This record gives sequence, structure tokens and C-alpha cells, in this order.
Amino acid sequence: MPDPAPLPAADPLFATAPDRHGTGSEKWNRWTDCDVIPTWVADMDFQAPEVVLEAMRARVDHGVFGYTDPPPGFAPALCEHLARRHGWEVEPDWITSTPGVVNGLAITARLLSQPGDGIITLTPVYPPFLSLPGLAGRECIRVPLALSPSAWSIDWNALEASITPTTRLFWLCHPHNPTGTVFGRDDLIGIAEFAARHGLTVVSDEIWSDLLLDDDHGGPRHVPFASLDHDQARNCVTLVAPSKTWNIAGLGCAAAICRDRGILRQWRAAGGGLVPMINPIGYAAAEAAWRFGDDWRRRLVNVLRHHRELAVAAVAGIPGLTCVPPQATYLVWIDCRGTGVADPEAACLAAGIGPSDGAHFAAPGFIRLNTACPTPLFAEILRRLALAFAA
Repeated sequence: MPDPAPLPAADPLFATAPDRHGTGSEKWNRWTDCDVIPTWVADMDFQAPEVVLEAMRARVDHGVFGYTDPPPGFAPALCEHLARRHGWEVEPDWITSTPGVVNGLAITARLLSQPGDGIITLTPVYPPFLSLPGLAGRECIRVPLALSPSAWSIDWNALEASITPTTRLFWLCHPHNPTGTVFGRDDLIGIAEFAARHGLTVVSDEIWSDLLLDDDHGGPRHVPFASLDHDQARNCVTLVAPSKTWNIAGLGCAAAICRDRGILRQWRAAGGGLVPMINPIGYAAAEAAWRFGDDWRRRLVNVLRHHRELAVAAVAGIPGLTCVPPQATYLVWIDCRGTGVADPEAACLAAGIGPSDGAHFAAPGFIRLNTACPTPLFAEILRRLALAFAA
């Protein structure tokens, strides 16, 4: 991790957050009868940017909300964003909309493989990567990442050993959830070479690509897998969404990017009638976020970087806990195995915080902590984390 940046002054945009009780919030509804601060599901407590809210208001004022195809500005807005942020030149006709990245993964399983085929993923990983293959009648092939005190990395020998005659897809989470790892160009080339050797199609979930914590301070930058100068990269499917970065996950609007027009033509049909059209408010919010949301994003990253440093320092001060500092996301992946606590999630709940249980990510003994809330609330979360393992 690069040298810590100076601590930011309190940013008024992120100093407080609306009360989400009574709004149907999945995050806050999980524990309503006890004093537990939810830190599990990956959405933020911060209000979406004003530029996004203005675009939504304007679309509401239009007053007609019929069945909606991608509006003319949707794909160009994403193309401009990807070029500006990541140096990746994408053509608008490479893009189709999809209700979410999870939905996109499910479609690729059905569109790019056959029942019984294998799908590789690197664990620990976001739970839908583990459950969706089975729901589609495919095999989930889990390849554990290697853990060192300073990094999570690809175990290339384990990856080679995982191949079966029916393996067809490689689902890549990049940047990686839950570890916050940003895979570098050499790793991505290695994945492309591996996929080429074994005839695999890579599906790259890049939903976290706009929340790199150090790219303005000498840290790693995001390299879109499909931007590599490699045939296997050019043939991949990339999934992106504005949902994590600008806190609009509930609006259900994402995009799939692929140069193969045949795949895009079959995209919606591959969902078996279960893939709805995107709602018009979601399109308006996504386009506004990509076009006008970068100043807000940069200010958010300053806060998230500060929270990462608070979390890493807190973990270092709690005997038995360790974590590799995340390079991206607003998630901290904490190894609790050294505490001797058999059920870390239960210990946290008893102390008044509700993290994600690592068992759901194929990593029992870990917890995932969401840092995306106002700093005073996050300080209380860290205080309760220390209480959870005080014994």
C-alpha cells in the first residue's frame, strides 16, 4: 500500500447520512429488534450525488414511464466515462443494458456454456459467484487465492490443476470482492494466457473499478481486462454498473460490454424470459453518474481511504485479527482465525455490529466489514469490533 495520504478534513457531503429505517432498506432491516449496526451488504449510507438526483427529478417530471429501451445517451455516457477514467476506448454498439451485474453473470452462464460445464472463480468471492453456476446447472470450480501478510494473489499452480475437460468460463471479480485486491496487468495477461490455453471465455465483473483507493496517490490503477492487447481479452464479456460508486444499486441498471454482436443479440433471450427491461429512472441516474459524478466520486474516495486506514489500525490493535489493506472498494476483509473465536459473526453481533460472514464467501473464520458510512458511525463500529474480540 502506498504511504498514507494526509487525513482529509471532514467533508460535509459525507459527514451525515439519512435515516434509512422505514425505507425498506435491506441493509438496515436485517436487525430491527436489537442494537446492531449493519455493516454487511455492500451499499453505502450516503445520499446519491445531487447531479444524479437532479437527473432523476427531470425524468420524473416528464411523467411517462412506459417500457424503456436504452435512451440515446446511455451507451455514449459509459463510453466517455471508460475512456476518461480508464483509458479504454469502447464503441457504443458493444454495450447492452442489464438489470445488474449478478443478473449479467447468470446470463453468461446460460449463454456461453452448457449444462454440466464448469465455471472457474477465485475464492473467497462475492457469494453469487458461488451460487449462480449451480442454479444454472453448471459446476462451480473454486480456486483459492493465496494469502500472504501483505497481499492476496493468484495461485497459478492451483488454477492449472482446476481445469476439467468441461470447463468453459472464468468468472473474474476485478477489483476483487471481498479482498479489495486490484489485479495488475501481469496478472491479467496471465489469466488471458490461461484462458487461451484452455479455451475459456472470461467474464470480468468490474463493478468496483471506480473505487480504487490509491490511484491518485501512486497506487495501482484499474486495467479493464478487455483493454488488454490479447485475443482472449478482446473476446471477453465485461460487466459494469454505477451502483456501488454512486450508491444507486436499488435502481437496477448495469451494462454488459462485448465486441461479439452475436452475444449481445442473444443477451436478453438467454435470460429465459426472466430478464426485465431497465426502468427509465435507472437509465437517467446511470447516465448522470457517468457524465457528471466524478467530483463527488473523488471526494468519496478520500473518505473511504481515511476509513480504510482507521480500520487497518483498529484491526492491528486487536489480538488475533489481521487484514490485508484493501486497494479498492469500501470493504475490509478481516481474518479472525487467530482469535480462537469459533463464530466471528456471532461475536460481532453480540457486540452490536453485523458484518458479512466469511463462510458465505467460501472462507469461514473471516468477516467482511462495510466502511461506507459517516466517520463518527464508523468509529463506533470499530469500537464495537474491539469489544467483540476483547475476550
